[in-house]
Amino acid sequence: MGVGGWHWNDAWIFVSAVIAERLERDRAMHAALPVAGATLADLLAAADFLHHSVPSREDIEESVRRLSGAGLITVEDDMFEVAPAGEQLWRTRPFSGLSSAVMTLQTQLNRSAEPGDGDWPLTEQAYASALREYRLRLADGR
Repeated sequence: MGVGGWHWNDAWIFVSAVIAERLERDRAMHAALPVAGATLADLLAAADFLHHSVPSREDIEESVRRLSGAGLITVEDDMFEVAPAGEQLWRTRPFSGLSSAVMTLQTQLNRSAEPGDGDWPLTEQAYASALREYRLRLADGR
């Protein structure tokens, strides 16, 4: 296993990416738009929904590097998508409901994959912009 294995934050960000991407896919399909993945603001919204807190810039950057380096998610043009290996991990997890999905996924990660070391920088400016977008959505009730 990699140094320290997978962290709770890695599972939190992974589950958040799954939720965010699925919500965006559903919105795009209902509006007959191309499916493009989830934005960082979408990821923040899903993370807040799951854990009632917004992950820090550092937590997101570290987890995305580990997850993308392991081939579980991809980030291209600042759009997050669950990679085929991540889809497989998600679909084969023991079903536990969303309340315990993060803990279940952390266990699954530690059993099936090594943390990676992808190259994905998240600037303070990009994080602040996504956080601002998410807060505007909350204020608008979206």
